[in-house]
Amino acid sequence: MPISEDVVVVGGGVAGSIAALSAAETGASVRLVSYKKSTLRHASGLIDVLGFTGDGEGPLADPFAGLDSLAERHPYRIVGEDAIREGLALFDEIAGDEYRGSHTDANALVPTHGGAVKPTARYPRAAAAGVASDDRDTLLVGFATMTDFEASLAADHLAAAGVPFDVSGVTVEFPKTFRADAKITRYAKALDTDEAVGGRGTREALAAAVEPHLDGAERVGFPSLLGDDHRHEVRADLESYLGAAVFEVPMGPPSLPGLRLEDLLFDALDEAGVGISSGNKAVGYETDDGDLSAVVVDRNGREIPYHADAFVLATGGLVGKGIDSSREGVREPIFDCYVPHPDDRYDWFVDDAFGDHPFATFGVVPDDRLRPTRADGHAEYENLFAAGGVVGGADVAAEKSASGVSLATGVVAGREAGETA
Repeated sequence: MPISEDVVVVGGGVAGSIAALSAAETGASVRLVSYKKSTLRHASGLIDVLGFTGDGEGPLADPFAGLDSLAERHPYRIVGEDAIREGLALFDEIAGDEYRGSHTDANALVPTHGGAVKPTARYPRAAAAGVASDDRDTLLVGFATMTDFEASLAADHLAAAGVPFDVSGVTVEFPKTFRADAKITRYAKALDTDEAVGGRGTREALAAAVEPHLDGAERVGFPSLLGDDHRHEVRADLESYLGAAVFEVPMGPPSLPGLRLEDLLFDALDEAGVGISSGNKAVGYETDDGDLSAVVVDRNGREIPYHADAFVLATGGLVGKGIDSSREGVREPIFDCYVPHPDDRYDWFVDDAFGDHPFATFGVVPDDRLRPTRADGHAEYENLFAAGGVVGGADVAAEKSASGVSLATGVVAGREAGETA
């Protein structure tokens, strides 16, 4: 059967999900098409708006205060402050009680697994007791079988950053013994179901391993694996056993907070009636009288067109493979949109590893409606819009702005697509 919707969104991350929800709010029928699992499983689960200015100043107490420092073609300058606030409001509606930070414009400073303090606008409820503005003494706990979180080193880094509390770290054995390559979800499941170990549950056994190291600490931070379906119950039990507040430290990949965020977004898509097609790669497009008429998806070797009146490109940047680079140049691989870049590959980066690398801002060039433009400045297609990392002009890693850019551009691109359809 032919597949046809008012709007087709290509990309299943934050930007694609928000664009699909925004388009659905216009009354349009929407389908989200994604290929691989989204990069959210590699993300911290934190929602950053702007942590550092375009000149690297920060961390910013108020992300909105730094907007004027950004380059003219930065996505935030194109969509405006109202779009950022709309994106956050839609996120808050989706997240409900699972996230904190909606009560204020101010960034929270959230410790991460390396001991850095990250300025972020929204943070998981599970991380709330760990914010650096809280002056309660803190114990960080790592596990001997998890080498990607060295609690003592993270504690040292936090202390060196000048946090207003005493912090120490300790490594303990997780109560259950798993294979060396066990996934983080296996640890979470043991706590979720409170699996028996040595005549008691995993939660109580974990608290017993940690309790001798408290030394007066009023809160305890663990790697972000404290359950999934029953995570709030897990933390409540640990708090009861330890007599201290318990929080999760956002981790690198694979990230349980990122997976939880993905679940929140896809639950919202289901509730909004957005159709979801996943596991098949978008490989091209069709046109009719100069406008896009379909995005072509490779389904087990067969090319299937997904027809729509409007489209949103939300496939990510260089990391998400929404932008391809090779010796021949830099390109957007689905709709072949224009991506400006120096011809000489040595001009894509600078010698300083931590410098301002041009490649960090590569992406399509949007007009004021977020339509990708050609080299002459005209829209590639009247009915194609772009959102998220595929939009150029921002070094989101340096600015700590990736999620905010996805929210703001997703809201605008989705609404434009829905109203165009």
